[in-house]
Order: sequence, then C-alpha cells, then structure tokens
Amino acid sequence: MTEAATMGTGQAGGGLKPLRGVRVVEFEGIGPGPLCGAMLVGLGADVVLVARPVAPDARRVLRISEVPDEIAIEHGKRVVKLDLKTPAGIEAALDLIADADALIEGLRPGAMERLGLGPEVCHGRNPALVYGRMTGWGQHGPLAASAGHDLNYIALTGLLAFAGRDGAMPVTPPTVLGDAVGALGLAFGIASGVLHARQSGQGCVIDAAITDIAAMLGSLLQVAQAAGTVGGAVPSPFHDSPFYDVYRCADGRAITLGALEPQFYRLLLDKLGLHDVDASAQYDRAQWPALKSRIAALIATRPSGEWCELLEGTDVCFAPVLTLDEAARHPHNVARGVFRSAPHAGGEAHRANAAPRFVPAG
Repeated sequence: MTEAATMGTGQAGGGLKPLRGVRVVEFEGIGPGPLCGAMLVGLGADVVLVARPVAPDARRVLRISEVPDEIAIEHGKRVVKLDLKTPAGIEAALDLIADADALIEGLRPGAMERLGLGPEVCHGRNPALVYGRMTGWGQHGPLAASAGHDLNYIALTGLLAFAGRDGAMPVTPPTVLGDAVGALGLAFGIASGVLHARQSGQGCVIDAAITDIAAMLGSLLQVAQAAGTVGGAVPSPFHDSPFYDVYRCADGRAITLGALEPQFYRLLLDKLGLHDVDASAQYDRAQWPALKSRIAALIATRPSGEWCELLEGTDVCFAPVLTLDEAARHPHNVARGVFRSAPHAGGEAHRANAAPRFVPAG
C-alpha cells in the first residue's frame, strides 16, 4: 500500500487495519460513494480513485475541492485521471479492475453499462470482483432513474416524519441520515462481499440503495412505533417527556437530557434539586407537560457551562449541544482521537477519523 493511503487515518483505527491488502477501485462521484471509499481507506484498504479530467459540477458548486487535503474525502486514496469517454480510458479502467477486490460506483442505473464498465464486462475481467453500486433509489423500481439527494431518500423511508415536533417542519443534519448511512451500508456490503469472494472465488453485485439501508437502520424506530412509544396518539418519551429533550440555557446555548431509565431519572431529579417530584411516576404522562415546563424554566436560569459542570460525566444521560469546532476540542473526543484537524480559512477544519476501532487480541 502506498504511503498516501496510510496518511491521516489517525489513532481511531487502533493498531489493527483489518482491510489491509484489500484493493478497491472507486469511480469519482459525490456523497456516499466517496465516503464509503474513505471509510475503507481508514480501515487499511488500498483505494484507487478514478477521476474525470474535469471535476463534476456538484464538486465545483459545493466547493469540495477547496478543503485542506487532510480533511478531504480523497485523502489517502491514489488518484488516477482517466477519460472514460475514450477506448483508452476504458481499457485503463478495466486493467485496474482486473487486479481489484472491489469496485465502487455511484452513477445512475445503466450509466456504467453505457460506458462499457457494467458488471458483466467487469466480471469477465475479474470473476471474483465485488461490484458495489451506490444509489439513492436502487437499481430498479419506479424511481430508480430519477435524481435525488439525502433529504429525499430519508423522506421516502418514513423516518423524516419523526424529526418534526409540535407541528414544525422536520429538520435533520445535512448528509448524515441519507448519504452517510448509505456509505456505511455499502462499506459493510463490500467487506461482506470480499469475505465471500475470498472463500468461494465468486464475485457479486451489491445494490446499495440509500432508501433501503436507511429504512433498515430505522428498525428500532419502526419497532418503537409498533409498540406505541413514538408516532402515535399517546405522548412519546422521545418527543413529549421532560426527561428526553433539548433545553435552552441562560446563555442561549443548549443541552440534552436523555434519562429514559428509572435509575437515571432519579439521579437527574436529584441533580436538579427536584426533590418534591415523585420519581416512581416517571411515566405518568399526565404529569409530563407541567414538569417539562418546570425543567425548561430551571435550565434557562443558568449558562450551559454550569450545567456541564454539574451533569457531564454522570449517569443522568447528558451532553451539551456543541459546534463542530467545540466537538473537535472536547476532552472526550480529543482523548479518543475522534477528529483530525487542519488549518483552513483563518481557523481549522475537521473531519472524523476511521471508525470503528480494531485492537488485536491478546
């Protein structure tokens, strides 16, 4: 593996890179495909990025190429520029594929086939190839040929509806619940496919649709709805309770409480000085509105730093709402090497290191 492929992976990967020796060819795109490649690089894979002579429009519009190299999703990948509209470019790509364990592409269904790089052609060169196809809607279905982005895919799964409260329009962090979930699903699929190929000598095609993967990862929420604890007529612990919410502090900053279990709730009441509240009545929903208002008023009397001093590191299930810069400097994240940072635009830019972590046995 090249030196570039090992740079910047940080300490988050631990001492073990379980994908060392796995060779991946990634075709240039935006969003989940490149992030999947970055995840594989972080765990030791050798990823060759096949880039176009001219960057795609989306990369220019989103100014992706302007971030520092250490933060870039391309960091650690070997970049090869090929014109896939020429026979020479296609042949060069097929030569890379012939020696690869896996392939990542994120074009619309049928686009790779039109280029002459579809699964049938690639498996003709490399029968053991794991051919990873990253799309929003999947390789088939009424929407397969339509354009879309992260927000659209999450909307179609039914998950976005749970992000709206009290009649407000739902909001989610950009690119996290769709693109990043899709990248993680494809990375899991590639690791599984490579394991199967090395055992059997048989490659495969992975149809990694963001809608499928996000819906699957919403299983806990789907079960919670079936159980009546969210999304129904009964007030939900996750939306309506006083012990699971975001609260504004005196300085305008926010903190989160998530004391769902009785033992954590008892401790929360004690820490807040609410000794007159009956902890055994935690799930008496009739009491929730008044208690929630009381806790909100209490939290609003002190700045967030004081609540951190009182609650952080205890079992009340607490965390402050941090900016990305603050998250990169938080002692817990620093101790674990969660982020890498680089100077940028008079400050610093940050990106998370590889996860999960692998430590050798023994």
